[in-house]
Amino acid sequence: MKTFFAFVTLALSPITALAATDTVLQSKIEALAAQHHGKLTLYALNLKTGTTVAINADTAVPTASVIKLPILVEAMEQVRAGKRKLSDKITLQKDDVVQGSGILQFFDTPLSVTLKDALTFMIVESDNTATNLVIDQVGIKNVNDRIASMGLKDTYLYKKVFRPAVGTMPPDQKKFGLGKTTAKEMGKVMESVVRCDLKDQALCDAMLYMLRNQQYRNLVPHYIETSDTSEGLSLIANKTGSLDEVRNDVAAVYSKNGPIIISAFTYDNQDKSWNNDNAAEMLVARIAKLVIDAWSPQGLAKQIPSATSGP
Repeated sequence: MKTFFAFVTLALSPITALAATDTVLQSKIEALAAQHHGKLTLYALNLKTGTTVAINADTAVPTASVIKLPILVEAMEQVRAGKRKLSDKITLQKDDVVQGSGILQFFDTPLSVTLKDALTFMIVESDNTATNLVIDQVGIKNVNDRIASMGLKDTYLYKKVFRPAVGTMPPDQKKFGLGKTTAKEMGKVMESVVRCDLKDQALCDAMLYMLRNQQYRNLVPHYIETSDTSEGLSLIANKTGSLDEVRNDVAAVYSKNGPIIISAFTYDNQDKSWNNDNAAEMLVARIAKLVIDAWSPQGLAKQIPSATSGP
């Protein structure tokens, strides 16, 4: 454990005064984005040096399933505070099932799962049914209160997945759907997980374990993941979100030069295909490679000092 805290102190030490934009890298990314038939917002941060790249990073955009990351953070905060336990039982009923990503919709009901199970399904498989089970447990208002407490002003969870909005909604709900955020703000959420702002290392490790097992690998990990993640834990903790015209990914990449946050959101994309060649997904993948090549030419770390084989 001492090794872990020494690593964190070295890699994540405050360096605000030294923070600067990598103008060379930014120019390369802007040139790449200019060829894309759609819109991009991006925020990347080297946690060791404080160097950043930002393209429209404060523009509010649809989250799609990336909003599940702050839901995870609030759930773990409630566990830390003793309001919930990861072992709490939740019963999945037939009426709870919704379409889209995930596998719980194929299970027989009623089905008993733990809160930890539901969180794992929500992150690893981006399971929509599991997400709604978690929302029922932690509460939409509590998620939004947690977001606000982090100083985020343009991130918001409006409703459950594939369910109509309930009650009085902010006027921009129809524009953004499930949730809204900015590339910079969602990058800050991922940064808070990496820094363990929760102040409970076991719960932070549990979040990272789920995120490092996330099954959608075609965006940030596409060109920089070099290991077989079915045999060894990934060095990229990420959460994706996709709609026909939206492809998003927020990631913590554990490089040999320390953790690097990459938060990329694309929208109004002309290519609405659902295959591995989707133009927006390839754009995010190429941007991630440019970032890692620039900030960690040696590639990814061999391991994360805090990593557990499983929480």
